[in-house]
Amino acid sequence: MKKSEQEKEHEPRPSEPFQFEESLDTEQKKHKEVIQESWYRCEQFGLEHGSQPDFATLPKGELSDRIDQHHSLLETTENEVLPYYENILSNSACMIVLADRQGHVLNTWGQSRFGHGSNHGLIGGNQWSEMGVGTNAIGTALATGHAIQVGRDEHYLRANRFMIGSASPIYDTHNDLVGVLDISSDAYLPQDHTLGMVKLMSLSVENRLIYAAFQKDHFILTFNTNVVSLDSHWSGILVLDDNGTIVSANRRAEVVLAQDLALLNVNQVFDCEMREIKHHPPTLPMKLKAMGRYQMYVKVIPPLAPVMKAPDFRNRPDYVPPPAQADSDALPYDLSAYTEADTGPATAEPEQPAAARKPAPDTPPIPENVIPLDELEHGDDRVRRVVRQAHKIMEKDIPILIHGETGAGKEILVRSLHYHSSRAREMLVAVNCAAIPAELVESELFGYEKGAFTGAHTKGSIGLIRRAHRGTLFLDEIGEMPLTVQSRLLRVLQERVVTPLGSSEAFPVDIKLISATNRILKEEVAEGRFRQDLYYRISGLNIELPSLRDRADKKALIKYVHERLRQEEPGPSLTDSLHQLLDRHPWPGNMRQLVHVLKVGMAMADGEPLEDWHLPDDFFDELDKVPTESVAKGADEPLERLIPRLLREYNGNVSQTAKAAGVSRNTVYKYARAAE
Repeated sequence: MKKSEQEKEHEPRPSEPFQFEESLDTEQKKHKEVIQESWYRCEQFGLEHGSQPDFATLPKGELSDRIDQHHSLLETTENEVLPYYENILSNSACMIVLADRQGHVLNTWGQSRFGHGSNHGLIGGNQWSEMGVGTNAIGTALATGHAIQVGRDEHYLRANRFMIGSASPIYDTHNDLVGVLDISSDAYLPQDHTLGMVKLMSLSVENRLIYAAFQKDHFILTFNTNVVSLDSHWSGILVLDDNGTIVSANRRAEVVLAQDLALLNVNQVFDCEMREIKHHPPTLPMKLKAMGRYQMYVKVIPPLAPVMKAPDFRNRPDYVPPPAQADSDALPYDLSAYTEADTGPATAEPEQPAAARKPAPDTPPIPENVIPLDELEHGDDRVRRVVRQAHKIMEKDIPILIHGETGAGKEILVRSLHYHSSRAREMLVAVNCAAIPAELVESELFGYEKGAFTGAHTKGSIGLIRRAHRGTLFLDEIGEMPLTVQSRLLRVLQERVVTPLGSSEAFPVDIKLISATNRILKEEVAEGRFRQDLYYRISGLNIELPSLRDRADKKALIKYVHERLRQEEPGPSLTDSLHQLLDRHPWPGNMRQLVHVLKVGMAMADGEPLEDWHLPDDFFDELDKVPTESVAKGADEPLERLIPRLLREYNGNVSQTAKAAGVSRNTVYKYARAAE
């Protein structure tokens, strides 16, 4: 059917849906731009103004599954949020709609003036996406990730121009978009009032989801600039664990403080310590300074079911353990081993008294899952040297490159180095470059602005490098990093600034860089798979962590790992015969394999004495394949003589030499260079 010239004249044009007026303020102009961009998207979807809405209605069974999946969201909205707005909503001719993140309506509340549901489409199971329904409050809020009000004539489809919709997205405790709350009406309600109310309602839902997830066993702080507003839905919310680490926060908190709060400690946000918060009366507001400059009022909500813990003063930074007893079963905790010079006796650098070795008063306690530096080795001189060198370099502006086989304990070493350094209060960000898909490495490392690429999170991302600001960045398996990303990483290390994808703004970063690889990076450089300039930028201190089978302290280390596992969960002791069996194993999976084998054995024993039949079958398969050749050729022969001899026998073949000697390729290269 052809349109009259009059209709064409008054209908908004797709390319210019609304003309801007110079008198419109910034917010109005921004709103017009959002609507205009939505209209452009609708054009790309192939929609016309006269198109009928395609709601892609879900079958009843699938709708029931979605309702069950979003049970917590529905229950929170209906029982804990809507009652607060009952008086306002009962006096307004409107309908409240809750939709999931795909735009499917989950439930509606309120008296509709729209007539039968088949006329307006706001019924359970219908999908209000822009692709099927054009510009609308629900679909456009999901597309932009922000609250939006869509007026009558702002709807792309004429079929929807009978109503006004105001919608606001809902984010869960992981800051992932889970749904959208909408208020729609065919009445001329005050627009600012309706949009403000739906924003407040979505914030209320998010806040209640946080309380439901964390209030049982976490401390919750609410804060605001005004003491009378502490209980309002506009207050910021922080969730703290027992150590004061921020494990969750609402969107309002990050907006007010203009700070990424994830895993910061509360003392990095407010001028107080967690101990003060624990002992503060819940009903009495605190007046604190936030981020060193903002005056805030803070209310403390303690856990509903606090974990009862006996005080343990050994966690205090000034605790000095007693000297180890001369016992055959005692584990070696001798700190003096780390005061020896690299090539000289212990007297070359006198041992410090215990009081002088105490950490600084502001140093945080070492987490229980971090191995103390003095427990990283149990009699292996090479490992002792590696640990001592790396510990010294941690306080210098020199990068560290760790070579070693997969599972040799590189990340264990890095965690210990970080928590024994001056950067311990900041984050240790560990990145496995081989585990991130190649096409996502760049965005994960450097961050991105919202809308930087298809599929980008609507809030953008700060990136892993900026998360490590003032802390430690550990790039594991760096040899797997794509060449395009290597170029950007080199620029970051040279200029000490990060520019997120899709942004022109550069952010300064202060990081301690530690990299690790199981490849021979010089070979990778020669073959063009790794940038030479980046190699020399990351290889300030080159160290090699021996594989488990190469370690001189293997037997003592096995016993130490077993004892640590027994501390986590009580289990059977290690008999001498089983200890000997574990010591004979080649451990191709290194420390990671050792831990898994011991865990399986302890679980199978289930309190009974640990015996060989409790161990997994593949343990014995590998034990049977221990090369007799390497044992025969390497018996009692030092590596500095064994490796050059085997290299000659195998005509320089590094792989065969490593296999025959029972060592890693890196070890072969090391002793081959020493013999030149």
